[in-house]
Amino acid sequence: MSSFHAARKPRSLAGQLFAVQAVLIAVIVAWCAVFAFVNDRSQARETARREVLIAARSVADSPSVRAAIRTKDPTAELQPYAERVRHDTKVDFITVMDPHGIRWTHPDPAQIGRHFIGTTAPALRGRTFTETYTGTLGPSTRAVTPIRDGGRIVGLVSVGITVERISTQVMGQLKVLSVAAGAALLLGALGTYVINRRLRRHTHGMDATGLSRMYDYHQAALHAVREGLLMLEGGRRIALVNDAGRELLGLDESAVGRPVAELGLPPALTGALLASEPRVDEVHLTDERVVVVNTRPVVGGERRGTVVTLRDRTELQALSGELDSERRFTEALRSQAHEAANRLHTVVSLIELGRVDQAVEFATSELELAQELTDQVVGAVGEPVLAALLLGKAAQANERGVELVLAPDSRMDDGVLPAALSTRDLVTILGNLVDNAVEAASVDGEAAAGPARVTVTALADEEVGELLLRVRDTGPGVAPGVVEEVFRRGWSTNGPGRGLGLALVRQAVHRARGSVAVAAGSDGGAEFTVRLPLAAGVAPESGEAAAVTR
Repeated sequence: MSSFHAARKPRSLAGQLFAVQAVLIAVIVAWCAVFAFVNDRSQARETARREVLIAARSVADSPSVRAAIRTKDPTAELQPYAERVRHDTKVDFITVMDPHGIRWTHPDPAQIGRHFIGTTAPALRGRTFTETYTGTLGPSTRAVTPIRDGGRIVGLVSVGITVERISTQVMGQLKVLSVAAGAALLLGALGTYVINRRLRRHTHGMDATGLSRMYDYHQAALHAVREGLLMLEGGRRIALVNDAGRELLGLDESAVGRPVAELGLPPALTGALLASEPRVDEVHLTDERVVVVNTRPVVGGERRGTVVTLRDRTELQALSGELDSERRFTEALRSQAHEAANRLHTVVSLIELGRVDQAVEFATSELELAQELTDQVVGAVGEPVLAALLLGKAAQANERGVELVLAPDSRMDDGVLPAALSTRDLVTILGNLVDNAVEAASVDGEAAAGPARVTVTALADEEVGELLLRVRDTGPGVAPGVVEEVFRRGWSTNGPGRGLGLALVRQAVHRARGSVAVAAGSDGGAEFTVRLPLAAGVAPESGEAAAVTR
């Protein structure tokens, strides 16, 4: 015979709170009810004591009572009077007696003439007092007071209310109190049920252990994930951000709780984070990084906020740019190889025709032109990466009919760049500026009016502690109205899908603590000037990194 024991499902947090709150409310209501009952009973007894005192003194002070006592048959006048007062004051008995305790009046006429049952000694000494005593009508709260006539005590008055009557009044109040307590308990239980039902919906029926475990897993996953993660509440404030998110956006610990609009992020990125519709794989630039942004609203009957994921694409974008440069360089080399083959055929044909002198002159003139630029670049730029970049860009520019010229004042020795200044950033800066200038200097691969030329200056001034990179072209230049927009991502004169190169230039310059400016060049086109500090950690004199000026 086998037995099966089902695992007991833990009670949810909402259920536990409901049980605790229901018991607490019941205890509070019961305590209040007991307290009110005891208090009401005490008040009822005190009220009865005051009533019998007032009635007893009123009877004792009545002139008609003193006059009746002087007669031969006091009962004849006092009994009707006592009954009228008893009915008017709603007490249970009024007993008038002589100083020896013999009754003149009583609600039961059979008790008249008999001895009073109770204490009379204090009254005979002239003091009014109250007591609870068991007489002919049962236990009662009574007051006894003397009747004075000319300073002499001529009789006593006792007025009482039975304990049974007091208890009946208290029980009536207890019924009302019980109804009120029941209503309070029912209302409290209903309110607790409503609150806990809402709590159950928000906690998804989980118990405290499950919620604690989920929080621990949530924290571990939040800090372990390599992607940036932000959670924005409905008020567009940051509710949560992990370590990677703070690093990608350049935020500090105080970012949590602040509105997104006050974080100083680029306007395009801020707009993407605050957008009500989902964003998928949007590329945005911060001051130092290229990030891919994905957003999704959190909806649960109402808009509760937005979940944002961020991926770092800085390295990938740099590699993609280098790959594009290599591809264009390869295409230029292929074109040059084809052109070299044509020239070689020309030289061979001249030799076959017996024109050896002309063949030698044609071949050496082409070699001199190529060697002249190579010697100029190698002699002026000792940094091998930038020298190779300039030679490659010269080949690409030549393929598009643009002449790339190195300015005579260029000078950059090998080893002058600080370790903190990445050669990749230098390649990004100069490569994108040259590509932009070559495109501006040519139109659809054909030279614009006049000789198409791009002039590059690369000067490392160790005395000033500054690296100067200047690129100017013979293109149409930059219109004054868009000078401030040229470094914005997406700005381009070459159609949609472009406009990332200059934005990456500004980003790389910012990382290097430098400045970049655009102005009208002496060749009629645009002139971009980049100034980078040679000493690590030195900011430009202007005090603003990546400044855009005219």
